[in-house]
Amino acid sequence: MKEVYLEQIIPILQLAIGPVIVISGVGLLLLSMTNRLGRVIDRSRNLVEDENKYLSNRHHVQEQLAIMMARAHKLRAAIACVSLCLFLDVILIITLFICALFHINGTVAIILLFIGSMISLTIGLLYFMLDINTSLSALTIEITADN
Repeated sequence: MKEVYLEQIIPILQLAIGPVIVISGVGLLLLSMTNRLGRVIDRSRNLVEDENKYLSNRHHVQEQLAIMMARAHKLRAAIACVSLCLFLDVILIITLFICALFHINGTVAIILLFIGSMISLTIGLLYFMLDINTSLSALTIEITADN
C-alpha cells in the first residue's frame, strides 16, 4: 500500500460527511421510536394491572391491549428498518474509505448501499406513521370508555 497523505484523506472525509449527517438525524429518530416503544410497554403493563382491578371495563382494556400489541409490533419493525439504515450508512462510510485508499472502483457498491439505506429508512418511517395512526385508535377507545 502506498503512503497516504492528509491531502488525499480530506476529500474522502468530505464525501463521508453526508452519511454521517444521515446517521445523526436517523439516530435521533431511532431515539424517538425507542421512547415510544417504552411508553407502549409501560402502558400495556398498567392496562394489565387495571384489567385485574376493574372487571367492569375488561372489554375496553382487552381492546386497548390488542392495540398496544399491534403498536409494539409496528414500532419493532420501524426500529429494525431504521437500525438497518444506520448499519448500511456505516458500511457506506467504510466502503468509501476502502475504495479511496486502495483505489478501487466501488461505484456500484456505494450506490447500492445508499439506495438500501434510503429504502430501509422509508419503510421504517412508514411503520412509524402507522404506529402514530394506531395510537389514535387506542385513544378513541379510552375516551369512549369514560363516557
